[in-house]
Amino acid sequence: MNKTKRKIFETSMKLFAQKGYDATSIEEITATVGVAKGTLYYHFSSKEEIFNFLVDEGMKLLKNSIDIKIAKASNTIDKLRAIVLIQIKIISKYEDFMTIVLSQIWGHEPRNLMCKDKVIEYIKTVEEIVKEGMQKGEIIEGDPEIIASRNIWTNMFKSDIQAKNKARYRYTKIIQRV
Repeated sequence: MNKTKRKIFETSMKLFAQKGYDATSIEEITATVGVAKGTLYYHFSSKEEIFNFLVDEGMKLLKNSIDIKIAKASNTIDKLRAIVLIQIKIISKYEDFMTIVLSQIWGHEPRNLMCKDKVIEYIKTVEEIVKEGMQKGEIIEGDPEIIASRNIWTNMFKSDIQAKNKARYRYTKIIQRV
């Protein structure tokens, strides 16, 4: 990805996370990036294409990170532990991305359905690992879909709370200095 496309990508992610998809305009993206509309349209044909690219790239990063880590794990527990650590890392490092995906899973617009499908696809990946663990006797029997979903959502909320607590701590330290 070249420098201009990356800047459009990063700026769009920040604006979509802060203002929401609908409230963010192409004009605002180009003004913030500092490029002409033609430059943006050279890289992306529409705001929807920017959004789709953003979600696809973020989910690829998550999936690739998981694939690399679980390939090294020797058992199901280690695989799930690796997934939890990756989730925490992705959520804290790419908070804007997670905000976008999670804010868009509700609704019936094509982007909502795409985000929903990506989240379900991710849950299915974790669900397969849980099933494998049950078959090997490494995890007690249960509903793999519920276990996978619970694992994902619990960690997302824990990570969000941890990130907010860190931000609150930094803010408190800054205030104490003043």
